[in-house]
Amino acid sequence: MSEATEKKTKKHPNNVSLFSTLSSFFFFFSPLHMHMLGRVDGLELVWELGCEIEDTAFRIDCGGVDNFTSQFNQSWIADRFYTGGAPAIVAEPHNLLLPQEKTLRFFPISSGKKNCYLVNVPNGRYFIRAFTVYDNYDSKLQSPSFDVSVEGTLVFSYRSPWLEDVSKYGAYSDVFTFVNDGEADVCFYSIATDAPVISSLEIIQIDPLSYASSAIGHGTILVNYGRLTCGSNTFGPGFTNDRDMFGRSWQSDSKLRVKNSNVKAMSTLRNILSTNQAHNYFPNHLYQTAITVKGGGSLEYLFPVDTRLDYLVWFHFAEIDSTVTAAGQRVFDIYINQKNVSRMDIFKEVGGFTAFEWYYTINNLNSTPLSVKLVPIVGEALISGLENYAMVPLDLATLPSEVTAMRALKESLRVPDRMGWNGDPCAPSTWDAWEGVTCHLNQAKNALVVTQLDLGSQGLKGYISEQISLLTNLVSVNLSSNSLEGTLPSGIGQKSLAKLDLSGNKFTGTIPESFSSSNLQLVLLNGNELEGRVSEELYSIGVHGGVIDLSGNKALCGVPTLPACSFFWERGKLSTAGKIAIGLSCVVVLSVLILTMYICWVRRGKNDYDFGLPHDLMSLAAKRNRYQRQKSLMLLEMESQNANGFPSTLSPLT
Repeated sequence: MSEATEKKTKKHPNNVSLFSTLSSFFFFFSPLHMHMLGRVDGLELVWELGCEIEDTAFRIDCGGVDNFTSQFNQSWIADRFYTGGAPAIVAEPHNLLLPQEKTLRFFPISSGKKNCYLVNVPNGRYFIRAFTVYDNYDSKLQSPSFDVSVEGTLVFSYRSPWLEDVSKYGAYSDVFTFVNDGEADVCFYSIATDAPVISSLEIIQIDPLSYASSAIGHGTILVNYGRLTCGSNTFGPGFTNDRDMFGRSWQSDSKLRVKNSNVKAMSTLRNILSTNQAHNYFPNHLYQTAITVKGGGSLEYLFPVDTRLDYLVWFHFAEIDSTVTAAGQRVFDIYINQKNVSRMDIFKEVGGFTAFEWYYTINNLNSTPLSVKLVPIVGEALISGLENYAMVPLDLATLPSEVTAMRALKESLRVPDRMGWNGDPCAPSTWDAWEGVTCHLNQAKNALVVTQLDLGSQGLKGYISEQISLLTNLVSVNLSSNSLEGTLPSGIGQKSLAKLDLSGNKFTGTIPESFSSSNLQLVLLNGNELEGRVSEELYSIGVHGGVIDLSGNKALCGVPTLPACSFFWERGKLSTAGKIAIGLSCVVVLSVLILTMYICWVRRGKNDYDFGLPHDLMSLAAKRNRYQRQKSLMLLEMESQNANGFPSTLSPLT
């Protein structure tokens, strides 16, 4: 396999540039001990037997449509976690060796200026690597200009035209960073109208104490400006079966080493002690080769870098010459940019055939390239590997509560893709904030906050989310001339709010009382379907030098220029007077009912103990009794006559 070469794009104005390799790279995770491998929808979890989950790994084939397992037994997932864009295939896929290098995702300007891959991950430290290629996939013969951020911090810049080899064969870039919010984000920002591209993305969790993080701190991203193996061809994932716990690929040092005809490569097959150990897990193969200079000459490397940044230079040594058996037999000085920073005696430090690592930091580098020189004192200088990282401070991020609010507004307002509302609303600070959004430092100067929303005439058709109450630093809101509906959330009336323009929408309901207690100086609610009584406090904005327009609404009332409010109806509900009137009516009705019941009870009480019948009823009863007695006597008389032989007057004549 061919040796890797290195290229760098033109400088970015902020002095953060792309340092990349041209050959194909591939990640390969190799645990030290026997392990089990589990997968959850593309999430690869690696843990030792009997231990808790140790690492999280995502390997995304950008633009790919199928999951697959690589020749290195790695699981790659089809393209996902992106916010927009479209898939494509490079023009000449036969020029690229690995499947994930032949596809890509591009982000046209119709997807917005800013697009991202957003991956939910556990908090921790991560190795993030991206492979980027153009290869005239769009037949325009013009490589794009764009920036790349990781965790809201600008880390790479691509500027057109790319170097020919980078454009055709691709470029690989990687960083080490902490994720503290449960979401790893890699975002792309279009320059002019160019479409950013990415071919593959790997997000690998690593040891949180790696690369001196306890000394450097969690607020720094390490951007790779060169990772070299000395005396060996390029090795590691994607090139050879030599394993690296973090998935690092090590490039041959030949391209960055100053030419010297006396340079000599050394190697050994012996196992090197103290390799593949926490916290950096440097591979054994790295220390089995080395470079030295015959005759005691100096050994020098020149790294292309950007000025006004801090750098971390990591050295790798192992005494693999069996003729060196004691301290003092190989001693050399280390110079960085002509400054003597240390004297090194490998055998004195760790003995023979044992790995030894050492690092040095450079603050505010003011010259380029970065020179690393080994000058022999006794014997010949020797080195096995060398790494150089730019120490980029994490940019300020938007307050988490305001990120939550803005993402909720994106959904509720149905913000179109063309506006690029993706990732952090305000970060990186070197880019523009989301379209229509203005941000500033908070009072503590440790975070960014949203101070203005200017989304007038954007064709929005949703509603205002209640989460807007989390934007406690809003000064101005303009959502005019859209088709927004629903009621006005009370949380929009923040104390900080001075200007509010919601005119020309379809809002219904009443005006929240919070508007009256805010510091508003401009209120435009005209052209909606609002109703109810307008408070005098709100209307007084116009009296005290501010501007207020409530015209063209459904049924607002109660202040000059608006109709009088109904006595019984106010702010879409019963007024206080209406409630009092209904209450009094209920009291009157209840009183009448009680009085009626009382009268009935009193009258009934007077008759309860009077058992005498009325006079008329007694007369009728007496007459009836007399009639019954007379009838009985007449019947007896007739029966008596019949018994004495007299014919009955009731019998028929014969």
